[in-house]
Amino acid sequence: MWRQRRKSRSVSSPQSNNRWGMRTGATIVETAIVMPVFFMFVFAIIEFGHAIMINNVIKNACRTAARWGSATGASTAEVVQYARDRMGGAVDTGLVSFQVKDASQFDTGGDPPSSLEDFENMPDIELENAEPRQLFMVRASIRYGDTSLIPQPWLSDVLLSGETFTRHE
Repeated sequence: MWRQRRKSRSVSSPQSNNRWGMRTGATIVETAIVMPVFFMFVFAIIEFGHAIMINNVIKNACRTAARWGSATGASTAEVVQYARDRMGGAVDTGLVSFQVKDASQFDTGGDPPSSLEDFENMPDIELENAEPRQLFMVRASIRYGDTSLIPQPWLSDVLLSGETFTRHE
């Protein structure tokens, strides 16, 4: 069928045969140019979606672990393990760093920490010994390079993190 169409065009008009003959390799060249760009775009969307998913999992794990720890009177180690259990299916929890800090300094006002050093300089807290209504923070973070689907050296030091401030009950 294909050859018949081609022959019928060449029989009807010699001009169309020349034009058809010049276009035979154009499709391959256009595909070779467009496909890498298309696949880069698709992989970027997949990678960005994966990073957003990891960030949401970390934030949700911090929130549920902090709430569970404040309501049950669990220890700091139990809260960290609870958070690890919540994110275990999405990320390698051995690569996640956790911090449980005393945030009662913000009861009198002030801005929450904005840099990694500010978070690390907050005092640690043992939740079993926390006072009722004492503000504390649960924070988890992981480097993007440790969770990326496609290795990207220019984004390897980006930090995905989540934190929750809550009061001990």
